[in-house]
Amino acid sequence: MTLQAILFDMDGTLVDSESAHFNCWNDILTEYGIRYEEDEFCQRFSGKATVEAAKEVVVYYNLAITPQALAQRKHDYFNAFVTTHLPPLMPFAKETLLAVKQSGLKVALVTGSARNEALPILKGYGFYELFDCVVTKNDVVNPKPAGDPYLLALKQLGLSANEAIAVEDTHTGVTAAYNAGVEVVAVPNNHTMKHDFTHAAMKLHSLKEFLQWVQSKL
Repeated sequence: MTLQAILFDMDGTLVDSESAHFNCWNDILTEYGIRYEEDEFCQRFSGKATVEAAKEVVVYYNLAITPQALAQRKHDYFNAFVTTHLPPLMPFAKETLLAVKQSGLKVALVTGSARNEALPILKGYGFYELFDCVVTKNDVVNPKPAGDPYLLALKQLGLSANEAIAVEDTHTGVTAAYNAGVEVVAVPNNHTMKHDFTHAAMKLHSLKEFLQWVQSKL
């Protein structure tokens, strides 16, 4: 394999957005008398599409709202939130992105977030122009854990699966890359350390460690 591209997940991999998503969910669910602890919420829902999380909540608590309507409320709330509160970056995220870009490798973002959730964050940090392509859940029929988002990114980059490496922080994300035939490195965060990373080629402790590994392959 000749490495040509790095395909990055966003939430929990480049951006510490799990807490922001958690707080938005809790603010909405408080109206229904529901409140999660952050660790419990992230263990249960990290990496899942918003509508899938909404389905679980609606069914479990028998809420008088459709999963689609609840998911839309959360999308709208989160979008308003990130316009004034950018989630913090994961440690070494900026340095990793810049170093990979400067190495001559192509860089893609493959996120399970909606485009109108991802772009304010990317543009807020000045990252949007670093990516050769950005694939969101709006761009595919079947989002993560299906391999479709990664397959679309490869198509847009003009590469085959064995020319790219993905970096993910959740079981859902790792499974998506695996389903697309892309070698994937897991870099879990504090909320996803206990996820099943069976399909990852390896599990590393940080983006700094991931960058060092990538540089050793160039």
